[in-house]
Amino acid sequence: MPLSHRSLLLLLALPAASLAGQAQSVTVPNASGKEFSATRLPSGGSLVLDGRLDDDAWTRAAWRTDFTQKEPVEGGEPSGRTEIAFLYDDNALYVGARMHSADASKIPTTVTRRDQFSNAEHLVIALDTYLDRRTSYSFVISSGGVRGDYYHPSDSEGSRDYTWDPVWQARTHVNGDGWFAEVRIPFSQLRFTAAGSQTWGIQINRWMPHANEDVYWIVIPKNENGWASRFGLLTGIEGVRPSRRMELLPYVAANATFEDAPSADPFNDGSDYTARAGADFKMGLGPNLTLDATVNPDFGQVEADPAEVNLSAFETFFSERRPFFTEGAQLLRGGGPGYFYSRRIGTAPRGDITGDYVDRPDNATILGAAKVTGRLRGGTSVGFLTAFTDREMGRGYLVDSARYTRSEIEPFTGYGIGRVQQEFGANQSVAGLSLTYMERSLGDSALSTFLARRAITGGGDWNLRFKGGAYELGGFLGFSHVTGTPEAMLAVQQAPAHFFQRPDATEFSLDSNATSLTGWAASLRAAKNAGKHWLWSVTAATESPKFDINDMGQLQSANDFETFGQLRYRENQPGKLFHRWSSNFFLGRGWNYGGVTRWTESSLGNSFTFKNYWSAFVGVFGSIRGQSDDLTRGGPLMGDPASIGGDLELQGNEGKPVFWQGAFSWREDEAGGSRRSLEAEVSVRPSPAVRVSLEPGWEKDIVSRQYVTRVGGGSAATFGQRYVFAFVDRTTLSSAFRVNYAFTPDLSLELYGEPFAASGRYYDFGELPRARSFGIRKYGTDGTTITKQADGSRTVTDGAQSFILADRDFNVLSFRSNLVLRWEWRPGSTLFVVWQQDKSGDARRGVGARSLFDSFKADGGQFLAVKMSYWLAAR
Repeated sequence: MPLSHRSLLLLLALPAASLAGQAQSVTVPNASGKEFSATRLPSGGSLVLDGRLDDDAWTRAAWRTDFTQKEPVEGGEPSGRTEIAFLYDDNALYVGARMHSADASKIPTTVTRRDQFSNAEHLVIALDTYLDRRTSYSFVISSGGVRGDYYHPSDSEGSRDYTWDPVWQARTHVNGDGWFAEVRIPFSQLRFTAAGSQTWGIQINRWMPHANEDVYWIVIPKNENGWASRFGLLTGIEGVRPSRRMELLPYVAANATFEDAPSADPFNDGSDYTARAGADFKMGLGPNLTLDATVNPDFGQVEADPAEVNLSAFETFFSERRPFFTEGAQLLRGGGPGYFYSRRIGTAPRGDITGDYVDRPDNATILGAAKVTGRLRGGTSVGFLTAFTDREMGRGYLVDSARYTRSEIEPFTGYGIGRVQQEFGANQSVAGLSLTYMERSLGDSALSTFLARRAITGGGDWNLRFKGGAYELGGFLGFSHVTGTPEAMLAVQQAPAHFFQRPDATEFSLDSNATSLTGWAASLRAAKNAGKHWLWSVTAATESPKFDINDMGQLQSANDFETFGQLRYRENQPGKLFHRWSSNFFLGRGWNYGGVTRWTESSLGNSFTFKNYWSAFVGVFGSIRGQSDDLTRGGPLMGDPASIGGDLELQGNEGKPVFWQGAFSWREDEAGGSRRSLEAEVSVRPSPAVRVSLEPGWEKDIVSRQYVTRVGGGSAATFGQRYVFAFVDRTTLSSAFRVNYAFTPDLSLELYGEPFAASGRYYDFGELPRARSFGIRKYGTDGTTITKQADGSRTVTDGAQSFILADRDFNVLSFRSNLVLRWEWRPGSTLFVVWQQDKSGDARRGVGARSLFDSFKADGGQFLAVKMSYWLAAR
């Protein structure tokens, strides 16, 4: 069955609807009363961008020096004078900055890759080009000449989207007076409305981490919130019109893969060579919207996911790192459930292949994707994305019959998501609508027996702000609708997010004839976000049993109703011992729709920042007994034991050349389970261009309730089934390391590696004696016997019945590394040279420090790639 045209029509209508409803801009008062004035360059005039600020034009600019300290003394006099001025011409805005210092020899000139911050001084230029008092763009230049940039999607300094990547230039110069910066920001890289005279919001921040000093043009008190709503004004820009912003970024790439392969594997001779080409396209749709498209995208330079051993029933959600999907993602997320998890696009194929050896692609091929994002002049934000992945085939080889097989393992699939968000009121309240659509071309394929054919999810969300955002009332109401064959819907009902096969459930029942599932979710939250000392929040949230968004979003489990609250006390006024500190109390409880209490937890966390800017965290937490509806993985309810634990963290001053932090956590439960973990990080800068870091980790777990399997022949108390559990003694070691060398801010070499080792020993097997029990009927007692066999398996006998439990002990090694040479050889154009390793194998019995070194010798593959892109732009 082909993809329905309704999906595209429905989602394409969203941006059009938002355009049709575009409101007129409103005049926003200048709350700060402060103003910068930009000066136009004379006709025919030009600037040499060298950071020295010795061009005649800068003598005619209007300079401002009225800056105030926020750290360490709020409202204090800065230790060094800061001077800022603005010039412009028809094509760009220029910023001149003089950062004076009493001792310029102490100014760090650390060099890193773009968007990586360090202990160098940083100058931040934040622009609210729409003057909407909510969103803004920040351009950052360091005393080492490193550029950074990010987008603020909301009225908060800490709300940052680092995936925004404009093309702009900056140069710095250090002398005996301090350091100077000269910045050129093309108007083509900014979004603003067409007007004869531009008035933008503006904020300037000089951050000196090595001196623990933070200086602002407009200081927002620590006990208050807001960011763009507090900006001053930048005026004087006239006769400038928004650009068409048309950009093309074609690329060519070639790669080689080398693997250790069994000699009999007909699909793997140990090497593979490929070449490919593609392009990214960006175009302005009027002054406010931008179209981004990609054809045959390549993500070879993206860092690999960390290794893990997952013994739970639930999938791990790794973070998105692919540039096309990270840039502008905040316009698609919204304030509701996780409707959109972009890593669903191009996921690993899920179909089965028959054969002793198989040839399976790692990911479904993304044929193309496009998105439209932007913010209209009336405060309406728009985000829309659509993508298509190709049908994937897998091959198998049967040794006995010397026969090849071929089967479909992933269908052609279309994805779409649209979101419209409207800002309103003097306090910048927002309300939004989101909608996602996924459809697979399954036809009569065997894949239709376990994959849904179509999924639609969406809903509305809101955040009402009062007293400038000091108080908030937010929430969402969403739905999901999934359709497919009865077999596919049965698979959805039995998945870990639902477990509808649970025999003692009263709130739902398994429907083997269903061809669709429809569910809903909702949340309501009230919070106090500002004030001198006391802050709080209360939340209630729910997902109905049939709520399912996992075809395009992320949901661990439905059938939940949760309430929780937090009360926080903070002190931002420096004292004798602490520069600031806070204490946060949490209390929460969760039920399922059968009225069963699943969990009750509380915690007390205390954070401290010392006078030397070291920081510490001390926390304790605990839970009382509850009933788990997922421990038996589709079986009856099972008692979840009470537990208690704590955390201790200590961190050095981030502004120093040597940075360190360490953390210890512990947990105990009443069934005999425990957890101990140690984590640390040490980062050293032996020179301004080099950074070396090491992140070792150790974890020791005794899991008291590890699900093993289900066996028939149980008693009526467990509905005729045996739900088998065991203790697991588990040890995990890892030691991620990074070595970064920045030849220049535009040329860097970065190495990341992570040796990883994990072992697990299963022991004290037993079964659930009855539904809701907190105890285990241990094998080897109560008339049962258990015998370990030579192959590690165990034979269990209970009266006339006996059964075998397979050996589940594990000892695994992994080593993953990524070496990337990145060169921005011209503005917007980049060359990547990538070397990746992915190795895995079995460890010796048990895991120790030597295991990490053994991981380097494990079998695996190596990947070499060269990718070059070329940025073409038309104004």
